[in-house]
Amino acid sequence: MTIQEALEKLQSYEKTTFALNHATGLMYYDGATTAPKGTAELRGSTLGELSRMGYELTTAPETVEMLRTLMENREELDPVTRRRAEELWRDYDRTHRVPVAEYVAYQELSAKSDAVWHEAKEKNDFSLFEPYLQQMFDASRRMAGYWEPEKDPYETMLSTFERGLTVAQCDAFFASLREKLVPLIRQVTAHADRVDDAPLHRDYPVAIQRRFSDFIMDVMDIDRDHCIIGETEHPFTINFSRDDVRITTHYFADQVASSLYSVVHEGGHALYELHTGRELARTCLGNGVSMGIHESQSRFYENIIGRSRAFCSVLLPWLKEHFPAQLEDVTEEQFYRMVNRSRPSLIRTEADELTYCLHIMVRYELEKQMFAGTITAHDLPAAWNRLYKEYLGVDVPSDREGVLQDSHWANGNIGYFPSYAIGSAYGAQYLLEMQKDLDVEAAVRSGKLTAINRWLEEKIWKYGCMKDPVALFESVCGPFRPEEYVAYLEKKFTEIYEL
Repeated sequence: MTIQEALEKLQSYEKTTFALNHATGLMYYDGATTAPKGTAELRGSTLGELSRMGYELTTAPETVEMLRTLMENREELDPVTRRRAEELWRDYDRTHRVPVAEYVAYQELSAKSDAVWHEAKEKNDFSLFEPYLQQMFDASRRMAGYWEPEKDPYETMLSTFERGLTVAQCDAFFASLREKLVPLIRQVTAHADRVDDAPLHRDYPVAIQRRFSDFIMDVMDIDRDHCIIGETEHPFTINFSRDDVRITTHYFADQVASSLYSVVHEGGHALYELHTGRELARTCLGNGVSMGIHESQSRFYENIIGRSRAFCSVLLPWLKEHFPAQLEDVTEEQFYRMVNRSRPSLIRTEADELTYCLHIMVRYELEKQMFAGTITAHDLPAAWNRLYKEYLGVDVPSDREGVLQDSHWANGNIGYFPSYAIGSAYGAQYLLEMQKDLDVEAAVRSGKLTAINRWLEEKIWKYGCMKDPVALFESVCGPFRPEEYVAYLEKKFTEIYEL
């Protein structure tokens, strides 16, 4: 195969794989939002067949010949084409190692597992989900063994979401956070009465909250022609290209801040995907490079921007206009303190900025134990409850508020959770760098986050997968310095709680 023939084959290959991935993603989104409950088996079968088609296309002899030709001549390719070839070869190298029957069965299991998780959470019945959860962990361990047989399977899963991430790095990172943050959390908890967020738990009709979500997305300058918001049990973002991104949220009538920060968080994910380089669209490079970088965007918007005084000054007037009785006695400073109230809690997605990483540590420890085989799915509820008591000092009243709260394990996203903590820590360094180039507070108070978005687009978003995650982060911020994150939290919460 000549280089020119390989380049032509590359175009048709990526067009077809994009279409398959688009169809698969749409089916997943439908299943998680509006599909009838009884359709999981049918959907799983269809997803299995789509995955079979993808597998056969990826491992076809002509695909391998095309990729080998490009890799052997990669020095003659332009940078974007070279990177496409390298990433597709990496995908092929992982895919062809897995037997096709097991590859398809994994996709079918994931669809069924997700549906059963929804039912188990709704009924607060872990026993329904337990066998599927065990199968998901077992299947993920086998997949990791196929992909990288020489590596520890859990490290393979970590690296799937954050390339190069190791257990040793995670252990050191979490140990440093625990050492510095646990004493601060204890201080804040001892003075919990200094911040009262009761007004945020009054009655906020969901119909008006939906309009509030539209307002938030407008402030964030999210292109509504290419991004829609839906509703689901567990909020998530799914992207198909920079031209089609979907976010979701979940509304609670007595927790107005819940959906607010869900929308801001998922909006951060959406902005990243909506602004990858146009020249990368509909290729394997046209999306965010890793979950650590992705979560650094969502957590940056949710907390560093979204819970800032400046952002609160934009939100509160709208809220007071549409919920006058609920917030008539709340000042801007009080609102800022309310949305930053810190207290050990049960639900990760509702956790405050200070205690959030302890929720991640619980999941990280349990994933390691499951992969090591020291516990099984049957043991997870008790192990979960024990760690929540040990790390956060809270008693877990039910599995719905405990081990069933997240959808990640049901979907096979095992090894994903550490990305949330690493992404949170990255955000502190983004802020330091951003402040060198623009008045961040003024940009937020303007009522449109356009200037913030432009900075991140120029530094991160436009590159898509052109750079590896560590190289991309270091090109913006230099070496990763977790101590900057700790310093940011210490300064913020010491001031809020007058310690």
